[in-house]
Amino acid sequence: AGLRIALDDFGTGYSALGLLSKLPLDLVKIDRSFITGLPDDASSTLLVDCIVRLASALKLLTVAEGVESQAQLDALRAMKCSGWQGHLCSPAVTPQALEELVRAIAR
Repeated sequence: AGLRIALDDFGTGYSALGLLSKLPLDLVKIDRSFITGLPDDASSTLLVDCIVRLASALKLLTVAEGVESQAQLDALRAMKCSGWQGHLCSPAVTPQALEELVRAIAR
């Protein structure tokens, strides 16, 4: 059916490490709390790199949440993170603004 399953906010709450091998996942969304320290905080960089490598070894895609700076994006690209979302791409928009954006792109 073309559906994919994502584990959201990985590393927080109930998104535990053990779920990666037990659930039929396609991608892991890395919580923004890990992204905010990139690229200057060594611990954040190490954790995100480990998450990306682990997900990749399990044949899962990775999406970083909360990317707000070009430096964060550059660090994620160097780690081979599959994708990203956040204010660097676009601030939050209302449903009406999203509809207008999609219509403009479709033209």
